[in-house]
Amino acid sequence: MNCKNLILTVTVIGCICLSQFGCQQEPKVVETPETELANAEPILKSVPPATKVEPTATTEPEQAPETKQPAPIISFEKTAHDFGQIGPATSNPCEFKFTNTGDKLLKITKIQSTCGCTVAKLDKREYKPGESGSIEVTYRSSRGGGKAHKTLYVSSNDKKNPRVALHIKGTVVQKVHHQPDQLRLLLNDEDVNSARITLASTDGKPFAIKSFTATGGGITASFDQSEEKTRFVLQPKLDLAKLKKRLRGTVRIGLTHPQCDMVTIPFNVLPRFETQPRSILVRNAEPLKPVRRDDVWVLNNYGEDFEIESTSSSKGTVKLLKKEKVAGDNRYELTLQITPPKAEGRVRVFTDVFYVNLKGGEQIRIDCRGFYSRTL
Repeated sequence: MNCKNLILTVTVIGCICLSQFGCQQEPKVVETPETELANAEPILKSVPPATKVEPTATTEPEQAPETKQPAPIISFEKTAHDFGQIGPATSNPCEFKFTNTGDKLLKITKIQSTCGCTVAKLDKREYKPGESGSIEVTYRSSRGGGKAHKTLYVSSNDKKNPRVALHIKGTVVQKVHHQPDQLRLLLNDEDVNSARITLASTDGKPFAIKSFTATGGGITASFDQSEEKTRFVLQPKLDLAKLKKRLRGTVRIGLTHPQCDMVTIPFNVLPRFETQPRSILVRNAEPLKPVRRDDVWVLNNYGEDFEIESTSSSKGTVKLLKKEKVAGDNRYELTLQITPPKAEGRVRVFTDVFYVNLKGGEQIRIDCRGFYSRTL
């Protein structure tokens, strides 16, 4: 073999060997977590690092300290006053002192009492911080005895205590005692020795009588206004004509006692005539359906003989069916008939007055009232 052919052969063999070596398959590499991280490292480097997340706090965040706002505060030294024992119909003063203990202007907007017998007085309505004031209260006691309790309410711009209750109490005691407690008078006894009135001071203080008046003017009495004593006995005088027109009322005796300026005594005059019952009541009435009433009595309280002359009805619904005089007993038994009128609209009640006219001009009235049935 010549030299050229040898060189060519070696060259071809070398190319073939190189070709076979380059075409061999690369060995398969088993990936492990370490290799995955190695392979992923270039990619992770291109992503910015993740932000660190702090764990959520289990406690509430701290709040900012509360800022105290200026405010008025009304502070009373006391909110209750006890007068103790007081006289009837007397004026009893007391005082409720207060201070604005806040740091803003105090404004009192209203003072309200539970009754007209309690009067409150305030010099002004606005008070600076630290400034004090007072509410003057006057309680006018009742004429009757017993315990009393009244309340006043003070309203202001104090937001924590906008309405303060002030209490006053006491016991009304009669400083002048009177006998009897009630006058029971008769129309046939002009002397009325049994109707004497005794006035006596219970605290030993002397007094004088200023006035003596009675409802209707049927009772009077004589007295010396300049005389002062701890005990008086009065002899009333009766005007029978005036008492017939006003059978019930009150005697008022004005006094100079410092704790009792007046004594009131109710009076009741026994009428010459009365009826039993004093009024007639009809229930479940039906229009135009008569109702009979027996055992209606007219009698004389003084044992005097009398005679019924006539009867009448103001609206014509009451009619006399029968009258019978009880011998020796000075009384009459009547039988009446009440005929309810037609009911008009929603009116459920009817009224009438039945008059008994006596011989001599005396007249007695019997009031009648009826209620219609609910089924109408």
